[in-house]
Amino acid sequence: MKASTMNTHMGNISIDSEVIAQYAGTVAMECFGIVGMANVSIRDGLVNLLHKDNMTKGINVEVSQSGKLILNFHVIVSYGVSISAVADNLIDSVKYKVEEFTGLEIEKINIFVEGVRVID
Repeated sequence: MKASTMNTHMGNISIDSEVIAQYAGTVAMECFGIVGMANVSIRDGLVNLLHKDNMTKGINVEVSQSGKLILNFHVIVSYGVSISAVADNLIDSVKYKVEEFTGLEIEKINIFVEGVRVID
């Protein structure tokens, strides 16, 4: 994964994309209606719910040519919740907290709902 860099008056700061993905995943898991991140197997066409230690496999962090972040989330949502409400909440929370945490601006957040799961 590519690192994001920014120049400050004291020097350069480089943040690895894996760190951004881990933090964004932690923020996403706090959102109502998100069951977890999904790992999509292209070969088999299967979707697996990821454990917390592998959560970053369901998040793709890219840096645009303008130096802004593009985040792609592959999520599984709870059955019976409004997917649009969950997505709006996820976008608002992640955008605010990741920008505050990293100091980098987010250009776009894409959410791919890979499944729905009933929670007991």
